[in-house]
Amino acid sequence: MGLRHWSVPSTLPLLDGRTLPALGFGLYKVPADETPAVVAAALEAGYTLVDGAEFYGNEREVGEAVRRAVDAGLDRSSLTVTSKFWGEESQSADAVRASFAASEAALGSPIDVYMIHWPRPARGQFVDVWRELVALQGEGRIRSIGVSNFTEQHIRRLIDETGVVPVVNQVESHPWLPQHELRAFHAEHGIVTQAWSPLGRSRVLHDPTIGRIAAAHGVSPAQAIIRWHLQLGGACIPKSTHPHRLRENLDVEGFRLSDDDMAAIAALETGERTGTHPDDRQ
Repeated sequence: MGLRHWSVPSTLPLLDGRTLPALGFGLYKVPADETPAVVAAALEAGYTLVDGAEFYGNEREVGEAVRRAVDAGLDRSSLTVTSKFWGEESQSADAVRASFAASEAALGSPIDVYMIHWPRPARGQFVDVWRELVALQGEGRIRSIGVSNFTEQHIRRLIDETGVVPVVNQVESHPWLPQHELRAFHAEHGIVTQAWSPLGRSRVLHDPTIGRIAAAHGVSPAQAIIRWHLQLGGACIPKSTHPHRLRENLDVEGFRLSDDDMAAIAALETGERTGTHPDDRQ
């Protein structure tokens, strides 16, 4: 599998000198009682990025699965574990630090990437929240810091007011919502675009164009879309609770989408979201 000239990078460079796996798996809406088995299956399949968050309510179970894998011989330094500050009740400095400490304790190991989950712009506090993440990183408690669901305008404020650029922005992105303008802004500033809902919450899988392209390459629609994300130069975190799909989603090196394929997928853009617009979450 995977001719050399078909390869896409397995890791992407970050502004802070670290790297981020291009393909990870997400844990949104994975029930806590299923999480240890799902994480174990993903690590066994070969994933090196576990995307979690305070809001998901399963961090203790993530930590449990990671500890078991490390006890069984997994090198923890080869794994990237992320979490995110939710901030619905409060965005004070104390709330940021309390939430971070709770996630750190639940996971039972250092947090590799910590993000602001939503900017909640109407509150006007996300720059102050960012300053706390910068401080925590300066104290050596977080390795890399980023954001999630931020627009170009939001990120410009962070840069203008703090001088610190997020290493990653995790946003909804799929063939209906490719986020080309935001991706270009990210590229200009060295920010990695990481797609959540990369399969459009499975809705895009049923698109006939995707089906045709997948069939032509002898792969699943999910594999075709994941390959599209990687060929765009970004990262993505598809979710599945099924071990065979976790393995399948990781197996995208044996084919390459042609320029015509990429153009056909580009034509699917509608701007339709499957989740909340960043300006609407407060």
